[in-house]
Amino acid sequence: MPQRTAPALRDPLARRRLVWLLAAFVIAWPMLQLSGFAPSALFAPGNLQVIGGFLAGFLPPETAPDFLAMLAKATLETLAMATAGTALAFVIGAPLAFVTTRALSVSRIGPGPGRAQAGMVRQAGRSVLMVLRAVPEIVWALVFVRALGLGPAAGVLALAITYGGMLGKVYAEVLESTDTRPARALLESGSGRFAALVYGLLPNSAQELISYTVYRWECAVRASVVMGFVGAGGLGQLMDQSMKMLNGGEASSILLVFLVLVLLADALSNALRRLLA
Repeated sequence: MPQRTAPALRDPLARRRLVWLLAAFVIAWPMLQLSGFAPSALFAPGNLQVIGGFLAGFLPPETAPDFLAMLAKATLETLAMATAGTALAFVIGAPLAFVTTRALSVSRIGPGPGRAQAGMVRQAGRSVLMVLRAVPEIVWALVFVRALGLGPAAGVLALAITYGGMLGKVYAEVLESTDTRPARALLESGSGRFAALVYGLLPNSAQELISYTVYRWECAVRASVVMGFVGAGGLGQLMDQSMKMLNGGEASSILLVFLVLVLLADALSNALRRLLA
């Protein structure tokens, strides 16, 4: 009796995936050309020699006691700037996310007065979030350095404003992408919006919200490097001084500290997610 072979398995969405892949390539290729992206230039003989000479100057890392003392002080400044900036950003972003989340809108439950006014308030909240995140933190840092002088205070305010807009937007999107039926049931039974948030939305979205907040703190640590170049203090200002003096050993020590801080943020995020699991 001849043995029957199983029919070959085919992805029913293969053609659609191929179309999307081709569409992404058609869109991305002109963008790469306009941006002047040419990776082959990196491997030109002269460029490889320049890159190799620059990287060779980073070894060995600087370990002089005086420099390590300055590095420790700058690290504490960076951690303080990133933590305070992220905390203030949370104070700005969380209330705006609460206002702009559609899943917490009482007027959307059914026909009634106040539907148009609630929509206008949500749109105003989104506009504020858009303005806050539209201006890069480096621009705010330049403004606050002129007003407050050199130091981490300018960096804290710059991070708070820009990251407040980012946190508020992402918080609202995370809350709306989760299962909103518990919150809707609570609102329909007469609960307040805050109770619907705490008991209806946060149990399903807390891990994602905390993970993104810790990631934003990690971004704040890295952003301090850029803001340090305009006088906002921390590791960035120390990096600026080392690069101006062409001291690659000091720069590599600073980069190693950044690597440790990123690993610390990753471990903290994993620990918090396990705690909430």
